[in-house]
Amino acid sequence: MIKRRTLVLMLLLLSGGARADDFAGQASVVDGDTLEIHGRRIRLWGVDAPESSQLCRGEDSSQYRCGAQAANNLDAFITGRPVNCLPASFDPYGRTIAICSAGGTDLGEWLVRKGLALDWPQYSKGRYGSTQRDAEHAGRGMWKGSYVEPSLYRACIRASGSSPTVRTTQMPILDELQCGAFNPQRR
Repeated sequence: MIKRRTLVLMLLLLSGGARADDFAGQASVVDGDTLEIHGRRIRLWGVDAPESSQLCRGEDSSQYRCGAQAANNLDAFITGRPVNCLPASFDPYGRTIAICSAGGTDLGEWLVRKGLALDWPQYSKGRYGSTQRDAEHAGRGMWKGSYVEPSLYRACIRASGSSPTVRTTQMPILDELQCGAFNPQRR
């Protein structure tokens, strides 16, 4: 049985609302897991990158903008390369969710391999799980230090209406009053 979202996507494609070439071309990076091609927002399927404003701690415990790093590294990787996306569904914000590649490289897998995004098994069904384990064991990207899972970071922002409190003496943890007791991932 075809899922409703897949059916809607197929109808949109067949109706001319979105052409196949809308999902291929020069892409611009919106954030670590979102691209724009021909004015269409495309969320990379199966991965979750830190938010643009999100901070992590490196192996020396100093803070760095891990969300900006993910976006900048992805931008550097795709610059000058055509990006091809295979639509999978839509998200609640109206973005197309797609598996995208540049030069034959799956961008979601590339981000996870570099430690710039996490496998999101709720959606990927573990497709990038072994890649993430390799990045963790090698200590790449976010795995060099500590971080807050992007989905938890977003949940805290939604719950509090503002960015989580960043404490300079510890991992940029979420304020206990805003989000309850919270322990960041430590690797």
